[in-house]
Amino acid sequence: MKKIALVLITWFAVAPPLHPQDARQGQREVCMEACMLERPNAELQRQEVIALEKETARAIQLGDGTFFRRVYTDDFNGVLSRGQNVDKSSFIAVVQAPEIKYESFTASDIKVRLYRDVAVATSTWSMRVVLKGQRMSSQMRVLHVYLYGAGGYHLVAAQSTSLPPYLEQPL
Repeated sequence: MKKIALVLITWFAVAPPLHPQDARQGQREVCMEACMLERPNAELQRQEVIALEKETARAIQLGDGTFFRRVYTDDFNGVLSRGQNVDKSSFIAVVQAPEIKYESFTASDIKVRLYRDVAVATSTWSMRVVLKGQRMSSQMRVLHVYLYGAGGYHLVAAQSTSLPPYLEQPL
């Protein structure tokens, strides 16, 4: 019994003091280090998102599902211009629909806001399409929410709103 008491007394004498205040101080130091680390250049991040917005328009015009498989997250959720909810696979199906032929598709007026690991992009999409043999043009405002992670930015959510005059058929 005396040996156990001696071991405990020695351990308490040598061990560093355990105070909740010390633990909070350590957490604070870790947080400060993380906050003080140099973040990637904001302008480079902004340019990356702008490039993704332009690539999105190009991929839609070409009906290229590969781009969307790479950039859109598996849990992507979007709302098309007429209110239809879409996930990643249904959005790719819309882009690749054989009855829609895109003559042109552009993204303009692109604005990007950065919030730590999130980027919010707004833009205007302009398109000329041939739908069931009939030429149409349309514009819409688009909001994209990107999350920064391994491999850069990935799209997690989208919302689009048609601008007048409206197409007769939903895109």
